[in-house]
Amino acid sequence: MFQRLRLVVCSVNFRLLSSKKHIDYSQVPALNEQDLEEKQVKGSGPGGQKVSKTSSCIVLKHIPTGIVVKCQETRSVLQNKKIARLHLITKLDNTINGENSVEAQIKRLENKKRGCNEQKREKLNQLKQKWKELQNIE
Repeated sequence: MFQRLRLVVCSVNFRLLSSKKHIDYSQVPALNEQDLEEKQVKGSGPGGQKVSKTSSCIVLKHIPTGIVVKCQETRSVLQNKKIARLHLITKLDNTINGENSVEAQIKRLENKKRGCNEQKREKLNQLKQKWKELQNIE
């Protein structure tokens, strides 16, 4: 289950695959089936009769925290169950761990990378300006 969570979270941003060794997955909560309440309900939204007639939408409720996740991403019930569980793990991680959740760690890495790239860009622009001054261009 944790492998799938890592794949989903890291596949959101392909640039971070090289830096996933800096992400701490040890605090990601585990799901107990006894703590879950699962329902299959009829879907809604675009898709016509096929969506509104079949019960392919999954609603998961984590009983101890009261977090509810609804998933209707595919037409397959099994795939929706897997996806709903991954979404529930992510929400639990964000709720329980807060700043130390996997998503927060990924955002911190993105911001750090963005800051480094901006510094490189500024330094390059300064070097270009100095070169232009030395060459008497402009």
